[in-house]
Amino acid sequence: MKTPALFLLSLATLLTPASAVAAPSHDHYAAVAMTKAQKNSSTPTDSGLYRRQADGSWTHFGPRVLGIWTMAVQPGSDGRVLLVASGDGILRSTDAGETWRLTTGWEVIDVRTFAFHPENPDEVYASTCWGPLRSTDGGATWSTTQAGLNLLYCQTIIADVSQPGRVLLGTEDGIYVSNDGAKTWSRTDSPPATALRMIQSAADPKLLLAGTEGRGAWISRDGGRSWRQTDPASARANLYAAALAPHDAKVMAVGGWATGVRVSTDGGDTWVDRTAGLPVNNVFLVAFDPTVRGRLWAGTFEEGCFHSDDLGVTWQDGGLDGAYPFDFIFVPAR
Repeated sequence: MKTPALFLLSLATLLTPASAVAAPSHDHYAAVAMTKAQKNSSTPTDSGLYRRQADGSWTHFGPRVLGIWTMAVQPGSDGRVLLVASGDGILRSTDAGETWRLTTGWEVIDVRTFAFHPENPDEVYASTCWGPLRSTDGGATWSTTQAGLNLLYCQTIIADVSQPGRVLLGTEDGIYVSNDGAKTWSRTDSPPATALRMIQSAADPKLLLAGTEGRGAWISRDGGRSWRQTDPASARANLYAAALAPHDAKVMAVGGWATGVRVSTDGGDTWVDRTAGLPVNNVFLVAFDPTVRGRLWAGTFEEGCFHSDDLGVTWQDGGLDGAYPFDFIFVPAR
C-alpha cells in the first residue's frame, strides 16, 4: 500500500516519562496532505502546512497543495529557505514561506523526504517515486541519481551525520547506501522489502530504525551496513512511522496501518502496544518532541494528532481533527 499523506514536523526528544521538561524552543509544523472532509474533492482547501501556536491550535502556513508529505529548512538560512515535498513535486521558498516556486519538472511527482548534507547545506537529497534526486544549490535545481539501483521508487532518505557524503535510501528493493554524496548506490544487508520510513539516532549515529511494508521494523547498530528484524508482534505489519528518542538510544517507537503505536525502552529487545487511547489504530507518524522532553506524538489516519507524556500509556488530543498528518517537523526557534 502506498501512503497518501500529511506532514508534521519531526519531533525528537524523550527521556523520563514521569515529567515533560521544557527544552530549547522549537517551532512545530504539520504537513496536511488531505483531510476527511476533502477526501472526495480535488480542491486542497485544508491541505498544506500548519504551524502549532502556543495555545495548541494550528494555523495554516504556506501553499495549499494536495499530498504534502514533509517540509525541510535549509541549515544556516535563518529559516528563510524552505523545501516542501508534495505529490506535485518540490516547492521552494526563499522568503520564509511568503512565496513558493516549483523547482522540479512535470515528470517528478510524489516526493516524500529530504536530507541535507551535514557539512554543506547547499547539497540536499530527495526521495521520489522516480528515484532519488540530488541538488547542489539548496534545492533550486535537481538532477536524478540512479546508478546502482534495481528499483527506483523510494520513500525515505537520510544523510549520515557521522560520515558526510554517506547517504542511505529506502527503496522497494531494500535499503541502499551511497558513499559519494548520492551519486552511486549499492545495496546493504537489508530485508528485500519496501522501506517506508528510516531514521538515524541523534544519541548514537550508528543506530538506525526502519519501518517496512509487510516486514515490520528493522534495526541496524552499525550505521546501516547490516539489519535485523525487531518486534516479532509487528513482523508482518506495514510500518509507516519510526522514531528514536534523541537523548536516549534505547527509547524508540513505530507506528503503522492496523498496528497503532508500539514502544520499546530497551533498545528494541522488547516492545509494548501503546495504541489504547487513540481513536484509530492506523498511525502514519510517531515522533519525539524536542521542545517538551518526554513527549511522544502520533499522527493518525483522518483523526488528527495526539501526544503523550508517558510513552503512550495515556494520550491527549493534539488537534488537527479529521486530518491525516504524515510528518512532524520541529525547527529551532529564531
